[in-house]
Formats: sequence, C-alpha cells, structure tokens
Amino acid sequence: MIIDGHTHVYPDAVAKKAIAGSPADLERYGDGTVGSLTEVMAASGVDRSVSLGIANTPERVENANRFAGGLDRSRFVPFGSVHPGLSPEENVASLRRHGLRGAKVHPMFQDLRIDDPRLYATLDAMSGEFAVIMHVGGAGSDPGDRCSPAMLADIVRRFPRLDLIACHFGGYKRFEEAAEIVVGLPVYLDTSWPPSLATLDPARVRQVIEKHGPERICFASDWPMADPAAEIEVIRALGLSDDDTDAILGGTMARLLGVT
Repeated sequence: MIIDGHTHVYPDAVAKKAIAGSPADLERYGDGTVGSLTEVMAASGVDRSVSLGIANTPERVENANRFAGGLDRSRFVPFGSVHPGLSPEENVASLRRHGLRGAKVHPMFQDLRIDDPRLYATLDAMSGEFAVIMHVGGAGSDPGDRCSPAMLADIVRRFPRLDLIACHFGGYKRFEEAAEIVVGLPVYLDTSWPPSLATLDPARVRQVIEKHGPERICFASDWPMADPAAEIEVIRALGLSDDDTDAILGGTMARLLGVT
C-alpha cells in the first residue's frame, strides 16, 4: 500500500481561492478538489491520501472538520484542524464529532506560532488520542521563525505521548538545521519538499533517513504543489532496501494511523 501522507483538498466552491494562497513560485499539479486528487492518485499508484484540512480562524474550524469528516474513507485519511483561538476542549470535541484521526497545524496559514502556550494546551489534550501533522520551516519568502526546527524539538520533548509528524523533514528550506536539531528525535518526519524532493542531494537525503530511521519516515508529496508519481520515483531511487522503501512509502503511516 502506498500512502501519500500530505495532500490538500478543499470543497469545490473554494478550492481555486484556497490554492491561490499557496506560494506563487510553485507549480500546481491539480486544482485542489477531491476529484482532481482522486485522478492523480489513480495515475500515480497511490492507494490512500492523508488529506489535510486547515482553518485559518477559530470560526472556521468546525466547517473545515465537517468537510474533512465527509471524505470517502476508502481513499482518504482525513485530518481536520485545530486553532489556539478555541479551547482545547472545543478543538478535541470537533475532531471527535467528525471522526477525524488528527489535525494539521500550519503556522503561516493560521497566523500562529508553534510555541504559543494556547497551542501547547491543545497538543496536550490531543496526546494519546490524535495525531498532529505540523508544518515546520519556511514558506515562500517567510523564513519560518515562528515554526523553527528548534521549536519543534521543544514540542517533541514536552509532549512525549503525542503522535507528531513534522512536515518537510522537520524544516522546509532549513534542511541542514533540521538535520542537526530534529533528526534522531522521537518524531515522525514526512518527505514533502515542493516542488520536488529531487531538488535535494539524494546522498544527503539518504543519510538523514538512515540516521533518523526509515520506520519514522513517511512519504508525502504536498499535493497539489508536487506530483506524487514523481516523488514516489525519487524515494525509490534513493537506493534503500526494499523493506525500508516499503516502510517509507506506506508501511510507517499505515502503522501509525491504523490504515488497513
């Protein structure tokens, strides 16, 4: 089973506007709709996609979670949204209400810092029940100082019971910093690196994977900002063992999220 651990889908009525807010320097490989992602999955051999819902304000959390909860569970593993503007109880109740496995936190889109004490309270409430997928590092012209690898490392230490997946190897556009600070910690890392993981030195990527452990690395494309088929081939070309490649492409995520 191949599981893409990082995709973005939106209601048809708002998809165009939603992806227009993504970094302008990245090509789009779909229109952000469920139908478009379904076609891409079929073409690339992806069996399941972890679909990430993000609400940029507290008032939009419930709508984002309702949409995520309505996705086809035979194809998608929907993640919802939480926001520090809501109480931990409100955030957790919304995830439970819509049967969601976890939530995505995106500091740029949500205009927050990952060291916000209010977010800490929600992460604590989610520990042991929900997974969190968190953007770490830069985005566009933003260097990512509100979500640095060091901030992520502090979260890992504070919440040892939290199933945490750090996007972009723990630091988008801050790869070597993440390799020094995050790699080796008890946290899952996803491989998304738009426009492609192929823009990084493959030998260095393999070193980082081997140091961190393939059993804690999850394949992720960040669709529609990257092509899942091309990213799968980059993973396969790293020269890892078949078992390690299979773990990265789906086994790790299936185990973590209980996907069958």
